[in-house]
Amino acid sequence: MGSAPIRLLDDEGCEVPDGQPGELFSCGPYAFEGYWNLPEKTAEAFRGPYLSVGDMAIRDEHGFIRLIDRKKNMIISGGENVYPTEVDAVIAQHPDVKDVAVVGCPDPKWGERVSAAVALRAGAALSAEDLIVWSKDRLAGDKRPHEILFLSPERMPRNATGKILHRVLRDMMAACVF
Repeated sequence: MGSAPIRLLDDEGCEVPDGQPGELFSCGPYAFEGYWNLPEKTAEAFRGPYLSVGDMAIRDEHGFIRLIDRKKNMIISGGENVYPTEVDAVIAQHPDVKDVAVVGCPDPKWGERVSAAVALRAGAALSAEDLIVWSKDRLAGDKRPHEILFLSPERMPRNATGKILHRVLRDMMAACVF
């Protein structure tokens, strides 16, 4: 019993073309049959025998697949999909930034806005305005952070394995007035 080819699907369940992001679905004997007593969640996770665990990916013209983010972390701002991992990678290039995590915060006009939590390197003095201006040449307007919350590295919310807890970070950012 082998595995079927991986599929990258849009929200309607159609294959996306190479170079376009899609939700990654796989099929094989190792996949579980569903969530215990959660038929709605099971229906969301399956397209026929294909299962998704919520990863978004892009397939290149050579068939190589690159994971880009988790679907639940995707920010939808003004109808545009913004993948936080892409914004994280750019902001992390600033020489004063030690750590960064990007989340979507509710916005009455755009639906969600891009917000970043940043931990600076020891001795660095960088303002939110300076970092936003720095990002203008590196990120499209819909991907630039609208606000930046500076945290010490110890305050960046993480689980026991060190992964950023985006849900906790969204709550922290929603409680701040910028």
